[in-house]
Amino acid sequence: MPALDQNHGEVFTRRWVVDVLLDLVGYDADRDLGELRLVEPSCGTGAFLRPAVERLIRSAQNADRDLRSLDGAIRAYDLQPGNVRAARLVCRDLLAAAGASAPVAAGLARSWVRRADFLLDDDDDREADFAVGNPPYIRYDDLSNEVAVKYRTAWQTMRGRGDIYVGFFERCLSILKADGKVGFICADRWMRNQYGAALRELVSREYSVEQVWTMHGVDAFEEKVSAYPAITVIANKAQGPVVVADMEDSFSENSAKSLVKWSTRGRSAAFSGPGVKAHRLPHWFGGSDLWPTGTPARLALVEHLNDRYYPLHDPENTGTRVSIGVATGADKVYITKDGSAVESDRILPMAMSGDLMSGNFEWQGNYLINPWSEDGSLVELEDYPQMSEYFSRHPQLRTRHVAKKAPARWYRTIDKVHADLLARPKLLLQDMKSAIHPVYEPGGFYPHHNLYYIVSDIWDLEVLGGLLLSRVSQAFIEAYCVRMRGGTLRFQAQYLKKIRVPRPSSLDRMISAELKSAFRSRDTEAATRAAAKVYEIDLEEYELLSAGKN
Repeated sequence: MPALDQNHGEVFTRRWVVDVLLDLVGYDADRDLGELRLVEPSCGTGAFLRPAVERLIRSAQNADRDLRSLDGAIRAYDLQPGNVRAARLVCRDLLAAAGASAPVAAGLARSWVRRADFLLDDDDDREADFAVGNPPYIRYDDLSNEVAVKYRTAWQTMRGRGDIYVGFFERCLSILKADGKVGFICADRWMRNQYGAALRELVSREYSVEQVWTMHGVDAFEEKVSAYPAITVIANKAQGPVVVADMEDSFSENSAKSLVKWSTRGRSAAFSGPGVKAHRLPHWFGGSDLWPTGTPARLALVEHLNDRYYPLHDPENTGTRVSIGVATGADKVYITKDGSAVESDRILPMAMSGDLMSGNFEWQGNYLINPWSEDGSLVELEDYPQMSEYFSRHPQLRTRHVAKKAPARWYRTIDKVHADLLARPKLLLQDMKSAIHPVYEPGGFYPHHNLYYIVSDIWDLEVLGGLLLSRVSQAFIEAYCVRMRGGTLRFQAQYLKKIRVPRPSSLDRMISAELKSAFRSRDTEAATRAAAKVYEIDLEEYELLSAGKN
């Protein structure tokens, strides 16, 4: 049996959090729990087992069920011998207090709690109605090579440089009966990091996300940890409505009880209580792509717009493309302010981040030395002696990775230069800003790789710019990208493509004029009000009013 060396990844959960999870998955003493099966994949000393066994015993008493019949009702796992002994003792004492004889109590405790690695144990293939717990937090890098290989072989979602709790999700989901539920309190990084992509795809394809409670500031564990915890409940059934909740530090046991009641019995779309806001969404977000984050109202907005409008990058429906400017691999060589450095047809005016600072495109005089012909092939240096001589003065070009891969093409830029892009009008956006900042470039400039550009066959780009300037578009970026220090956002193509827009033909002329005017005057407030009309949304409902109006 493999061991996890010195790092056991144990973080013990507070009792009220355990009760919340048991309530959310439906492990209720009013049901005949003796007919059902609960799995605890990493039981520790019994933080989840104690409340679960207490409910199981009450259920048996309510149903007048003999305690000896509960042999298959619970199965808990742990690798550490001390934890197994402590968990069995908890179970034995609870059973004895309920009237079980010493042999029955000891036998059930041994049956319920086993020393085994949940991710590798294949001696018990029975399905479960519930899987609950707080899986261990252990980075793959902290595993021995032998254990890491075995885990990755057994569980296909364990990819990249992630954490083994991903495998605990996958195995628990794999053993669920129809309508069975997994309820974990666990780090939520898998929802938003690359290493969680396979798990997100699996959940989206085969299961239903029912609850996502973000609890980053909540005192949910017995010790202070920096684990970005969330309560997540996933069911083995078709996707249905999902409750999203966001907790502040003041969220407490009493607030949790009210939220559980609303989550499981309420019908209203929104909930607010001490330290918490929640929203009931019609469904969850699909696919392996990053799942959005934000307040419940903002997630409701993203889902609402995702369901009704088109991605910003959608050549078929909106005639619009989002991409990044050219990466040269040696900006100090390929970018110059000397417009006569090489032959005139080998030099292009270049748009750079400094040209966008005022909100209007104001060219700072940078040029791109372009070794590409219009058909996409590299030009021959002997045809351009001035450019050849210029490149020869920069031997560092030959030491680049791209040059070593193809020595005969040593003078190429990393990306090709697409001749048709130069003349096209564009919306340009800097990679890193605190707020979305689209700038109109009327054509004639080639974008640098620290700029993202938007071109369209059918949009008036200044009208589209008004939509992008609004806090509606900002909300999409905030939902999908990770903020950097100081609140800076990354306006990368993968996030810009998430923004939803209508077909331009559906816009009212007056609203189009409002958007264009707001864009030209850089008026975010006016752009947001006009965007609200386009999307037919209430700004207050979705928390899009300015700070002074909230």
